[in-house]
Amino acid sequence: MIQNQALPKLMSFNEFLDWKPENGHYELYKGMIVEIQLTGKHEEISGFLAVELAVFFRQSKLSYFLPKQALVKVPNENSGYLPKNCGLKPPLLRG
Repeated sequence: MIQNQALPKLMSFNEFLDWKPENGHYELYKGMIVEIQLTGKHEEISGFLAVELAVFFRQSKLSYFLPKQALVKVPNENSGYLPKNCGLKPPLLRG
């Protein structure tokens, strides 16, 4: 016997932005919410890269900065990711 199961409702990027809670780390992958865990070795590598990128930006006199948390929308896709390190120019950041 085959049972009918309701398919999960896919969320748009704008719906995800409205839904996203202040606490926790979530990404949108092709319309589906994914909770991510940032722990352990992952954080060690991310911290190392942040320092190296910041030094590079300063030495190269680039006007980039490293946001603490930025949700990046994938063009032409219903997805948004929390990159571990992301160098941005101030005009590219929207709040």
